[in-house]
Amino acid sequence: MDELCSVFAQEAREQLAALEDGLLRMEQGDKDADTLNAIFRAAHTIKGASGVVEIHHIEKFTHILENLLDKLRNGEISLSSDIITALLQGCDHIGALLDRVDQGHMDEDESLQQAGESTAETLRGFTNAPEEIALERDAMMPEASVDTVERTGGDTAINDCWHVSIRFGRDVLKGGMEPLAFLRYLLNLGEIVHLETLCDAIPPADAMDPESCYLGFEITLRSHASKEQIENVFKFCRDDCDLYILPPNSKVADFLRLIEALPEETMRLGEILVKSGALTQEELDGGLKTQSDSKVGADGTAPAPQLGDILVQQSTIQPELVEAAAAKQKVVSEKKAAESNLIRVHADKLDQLIDLVGELVIAGASANLLAQKSGQGTLVEATSVLSRLVENIRDSALQLRMVQIGETFNKFNRVVRDVSKELGKDIDLIISGAETELDKSVVEKIGDPLMHLVRNALDHGIEPAEVRAANGKPVKGRVELNAFHDSGSIVIEVVDDGGGLKADKIQAKAIEKGIIQPGQTLSEQEIVNLIFEAGFSTMEKVSNLSGRGVGMDVVRRNIQALRGQVDVKTEVGVGSRFVIRLPLTLAIIDGFLTSVGDYSYVIPLDSVVECLELRDDATRGHMLNLRGEVLPFIRLREFFDVEGAPPTRENVVVISAAGRKAGIVVDQLLGEFQTVIKPLGSLFKHLRGIGGSTILGSGEVALILDVQALTQLASQTEERRHPIAHAAPALEAH
Repeated sequence: MDELCSVFAQEAREQLAALEDGLLRMEQGDKDADTLNAIFRAAHTIKGASGVVEIHHIEKFTHILENLLDKLRNGEISLSSDIITALLQGCDHIGALLDRVDQGHMDEDESLQQAGESTAETLRGFTNAPEEIALERDAMMPEASVDTVERTGGDTAINDCWHVSIRFGRDVLKGGMEPLAFLRYLLNLGEIVHLETLCDAIPPADAMDPESCYLGFEITLRSHASKEQIENVFKFCRDDCDLYILPPNSKVADFLRLIEALPEETMRLGEILVKSGALTQEELDGGLKTQSDSKVGADGTAPAPQLGDILVQQSTIQPELVEAAAAKQKVVSEKKAAESNLIRVHADKLDQLIDLVGELVIAGASANLLAQKSGQGTLVEATSVLSRLVENIRDSALQLRMVQIGETFNKFNRVVRDVSKELGKDIDLIISGAETELDKSVVEKIGDPLMHLVRNALDHGIEPAEVRAANGKPVKGRVELNAFHDSGSIVIEVVDDGGGLKADKIQAKAIEKGIIQPGQTLSEQEIVNLIFEAGFSTMEKVSNLSGRGVGMDVVRRNIQALRGQVDVKTEVGVGSRFVIRLPLTLAIIDGFLTSVGDYSYVIPLDSVVECLELRDDATRGHMLNLRGEVLPFIRLREFFDVEGAPPTRENVVVISAAGRKAGIVVDQLLGEFQTVIKPLGSLFKHLRGIGGSTILGSGEVALILDVQALTQLASQTEERRHPIAHAAPALEAH
């Protein structure tokens, strides 16, 4: 049951996200009836699924929300911003109830119950329904048996009813499903006019398994529901049952096809259909005769009857329509087949797989090293093939964890909508690059930093409407979320067209907070970067959104924990652009192995531009003339205080990060190397220039360099040491 509820909660969240997305699109002007129908189906699916797993408080609350959606769909009330707000509050409450299900609680606590009653009252206010609205199932017989569900029947044909045939699979009971619960829930969609229980599949007593299900049902249902809604009633057992649904006014041929598909004896099923009113005796006899005649050809053979042929023989539809329906059915079947190829895998299993692949990479590197030392050609060739296969396995395993960032971005539609209303601002959210993929673990951890940046853009960045109008800007503000790949990293941008960051105001506030000292000389970019300091805020008053100075420093700290960096570019009166640069994955990368003295260092291969020999006549201080371009560089021997004299020949690895280039001077270049990233302990978290560690094939530990930090450090250090000297070659280069 716990596993069943876990699956329910996961699928309900997917439906809830679709519901919320549809509501936001409708508020933005989407008047397509299909959008409203999709919203209604999402709510109905949640209600149906919660009824199946017997979480009735979610079922009851979702029914109230569904009532309002049904009135909107039928045109009984008009859509308004207040209704959208109430429905979104209902979504929030369902989300809170699902959180409790995730915690293992099948009931709602007192606080949630009070919040639900308040939200339900708001929803009922738009439907003009009485306070005592209750779910139809509450008025039913909660302990009804199969016999008492049947209400009416007889020989009279029922032309406005659906016919449902279901044969439950053997393992339904073992999976925690209750067949009668599905039938009772079917009453939410209408009236069960006739119900026949089929026990033909029950074996002799000595062969019967008491934990297996042998039941089947023939049901006549009077309802205005769609076929999809009826199918959703049996959603949780759909893969373990045979379900056939015929719409009202189906042709005789449709029922003949149904009789042929079902396992019971033909005449027995025919009698049931006649008894339920689906067919008359004359229709059944005539249809069976036509079908029997169609089975015998001129040569005495009995070709398999086709549904299309039977329908044409019955003169119910034209042959062209049969072909069109068959083509459409083929497309639907292919789509369902594609969907059935998708499986859900727990993230823990993927993490375990990545860990094992990492160990495989290290073991492969060790085997390759031993093979090279042995000098045996066949062994070297075999380990080379092994290394290539390991690399392919590594890439495939990492691809399993890659997800699109669009799902994270789409959550901010609701944030922008709610915050802009709270602030009294009119703001659009524009998303681009939603299809960009990165590691799932990165996606999960980037949500909070993005939330801070977006809320700050809404609160600090976008000016009030009257200020924008006075400055000649559009009254409606704009916030953008962009994502794209760049040099083996993913770049995420949060852009606003607000007033920008004022350096003088930031500097004054930093002096007031004691973050910097009066008279301290800082560049404009360094002043702007002060917003990332702990406790810094330019807001005069604390609000629900900001002013406490605990946002931007958390953003920088969380992004650095992901081996990333965040920068800000701003222009007064134009807006601000926050740029987050992150690695694609946190597990395994291609590296370039170098050494300084007895120590090994790995540079991420994606950031390596080229390698060259360091010549004294091409350097000036810590700058290198790279074909007329000024290139600042760092000597790792000096940076890490490596003892010993440098070799007569040193090498420069030119790296690129965040649009900047820099050089790293090392002793030896050892070539490409698959790197399994091992995080450093908390003792080393303040070290600059080191992003992690790895294990070499020899068993030694190598440090992984943080190229972003080193590039930035090289540029800033040289600019401070020789500002004039740095500028002169730059001019010459141009």
